[in-house]
Amino acid sequence: INIGARSGASVESAMPSPIAPSAASITIRRPDDWHVHLRDGHLLAACAVHTARQFGRAIIMPNLVPPVTKVAEASAYRERIRAAVPKDLRFEPLMTCYLTDGADPAELTRGKAEGVWVAAKLYPAHATTNSAHGVTSMDRVAKGLEAMEKAGMPLLVHGEVTDPDVDIFDREAVFLDKVLAPLLKRHPGLKIVLEHITTREGVAFVEAHPGRLGGTITPHHLSYNRNAIFKGGIRPHFYCLPIAKREEHRLALRRAATSDSTQFFLGTDTAPHTTDTKECACGCAGVFNAPVAMQVYAQIFAEEGKLDRLEAFASLNGPAFYGLPPNEERVTLRAATLDAPDHIDVPALAKIITVFRPDTPVDWSF
Repeated sequence: INIGARSGASVESAMPSPIAPSAASITIRRPDDWHVHLRDGHLLAACAVHTARQFGRAIIMPNLVPPVTKVAEASAYRERIRAAVPKDLRFEPLMTCYLTDGADPAELTRGKAEGVWVAAKLYPAHATTNSAHGVTSMDRVAKGLEAMEKAGMPLLVHGEVTDPDVDIFDREAVFLDKVLAPLLKRHPGLKIVLEHITTREGVAFVEAHPGRLGGTITPHHLSYNRNAIFKGGIRPHFYCLPIAKREEHRLALRRAATSDSTQFFLGTDTAPHTTDTKECACGCAGVFNAPVAMQVYAQIFAEEGKLDRLEAFASLNGPAFYGLPPNEERVTLRAATLDAPDHIDVPALAKIITVFRPDTPVDWSF
C-alpha cells in the first residue's frame, strides 16, 4: 500500500456553559479551528480575516509551494499570517511542520522546543492538494516520529491511502487498517489526530483509542453526503479530499460531533481555491467555508437537539487534546437567517473564491 494564547483557566471554568438544546441565541467561549488552509500571498491576504473573525486560534496547514519543512520557514509564514489579520482581531496561528521522507528529527525537536511548531502534518504523497512532497513510506519517517514522540509533539494525519487499486471511497478505511493501526503500535507514546474524518470506521477507530487519538470533523462533511456532489450535475464546490461518503457515514459523523466524547473537535479544513480553478476540466479539491463555519456547525447541533454540546466540540475538546487553555473570550451566535457572502474577492488576482453553502437552510448568524 502506498500511503503516499490566552490566559489559563481552571478545570471548573473550562466546563461547557449551560445552554438549552433549543435557543434563540447561544454564547460560548470563542472557538478554535484545528485544521485550516490559509494558502499564501494574495489568497492569504483575502482569506485570513474570515478565519480570524470566528476563531481565536487555528492550526495552520503547511502544504504551501514549496512546503513548510523548516523552523525558519514556519516562523516567517506565521508572521505573514499575523500581518494579514486586522489588528483589531485577536488571533493566533498555530504552525505545523510538513513531514517528508527523511524528515530531520533535530529540526522537528528544535521547532517544538522554540514554540514554533505545535504539531507535524503527515500527507501521504499525492493524497490531496500540494502533497507531492508527502510521505511515501512510514519507514522513511520513523526517526522523525520517534523524535516527535519524545518531544510530546502531536502527529496530524491525512488518513487516506493513495494506492490506485483502492477505490477513492474506501481510502480512509484502508488507511486505518494498513497504516494507522501499525503506526500506533510502533509509536505507543505518539498522540495523533485523524483529520477530517469522513467514515463510520474513522469514528469507531478514534473511539477505540481514548487518550491517544483525536478526530476533527468539518462542517461540510456533516452537511451533505456524496450524492450532493452530483445533484443536478457535477458540483465542483462540494468536491474535497477526502471526498464525502454515503449517508450512513455522514450520520455517524453527526453522532460523534454532537456526542459527549472529548475525542472529537472542530476542524473546518477550509481550503480556498479561486472559482475558476474549481469550475474547470480538472477542478481542485477543497471547500472554502471560513465565513460560514460556526453558523453551519450551530445548524447541525440545533438539528440534532444538542446545542448544549456545541461549546465542548468547538471550544474545549481541541485545547484539551493539545494541552492548551480554552479561550476566555465569549462569542454569541443568534438564531437568524444566515447572512454571509456567496463569494469573496481576491482583488490582486481579479478573481473570486466561492463560499460554501449547504443545500439545506442555515438559520444561524455569527
